[in-house]
Amino acid sequence: MQPVLRRARTTFFNLYFRSLTPLRNNHSLPGSNINWSKPTFSRSPNPEDRHTMTKEATPPPPATTTRQPPSLPNSPIAKRPKTTATMAPAAESAAAPAPAPSESTTTPSATPAVTSLSQSKAPPLLVKKLVPTARVPTRGSAFAAGYDLYCAKPIVIPAKGKDLVNTGLAIAVPEGTYGRIAPRSGLASKHFIDTGAGVIDADYRGEVKVLLFNFSDTDFTINEGDRIAQLVLERIYTPEVVEVEQLEESVRGAGGFGSTG
Repeated sequence: MQPVLRRARTTFFNLYFRSLTPLRNNHSLPGSNINWSKPTFSRSPNPEDRHTMTKEATPPPPATTTRQPPSLPNSPIAKRPKTTATMAPAAESAAAPAPAPSESTTTPSATPAVTSLSQSKAPPLLVKKLVPTARVPTRGSAFAAGYDLYCAKPIVIPAKGKDLVNTGLAIAVPEGTYGRIAPRSGLASKHFIDTGAGVIDADYRGEVKVLLFNFSDTDFTINEGDRIAQLVLERIYTPEVVEVEQLEESVRGAGGFGSTG
């Protein structure tokens, strides 16, 4: 059975290919415009068309998008305006008229200005020489508190004694102050010489004399021009004296000598 089918199939294919032989020689099929020998093109493939076709075939680049930050809600507070400092030209500033002397450029203050002691100029210490050998008081340094007083006449202070030393000067201390006669540290530490009571009032116009005490066992000689003491000017306050029946109580009370230790 199989050989019969094989021969029948072979015969069929032979007849089929024989029927196609005329069509192959004519290079065309009936009822068709297709050319089997050479492909046909609807458009001429010139370089420009190929370039156009390439451009059309190339996909467009992806669009890039920029991300914007999220918008914040508007603040209810108004923004502060920016101020820019502008400098006037030098020509305009030079051409500006100067204020008249009568015009005041400062605003008067309601409270008066307080003048400190360092800003106010201290009143002078008036000195008068009574004898030719007298010397004007001097200060040892710029920040010395006292004015050195000089001896105008030689004198000897006896051992364990005292005496008045002439300065040959009359002074007038500024109002609101008094002159205090203070000892010199050199005389006190080396020769045991100290000063006694010495208060010069603002209205005193006599000669200034210095009371010296000699606590040593030997006499002490003072020559003309030696420094014997120093004059210190101190401010004073002289209030009115008012008599009262009772004084305000204090923590210390009537505790006197040695009550605080």
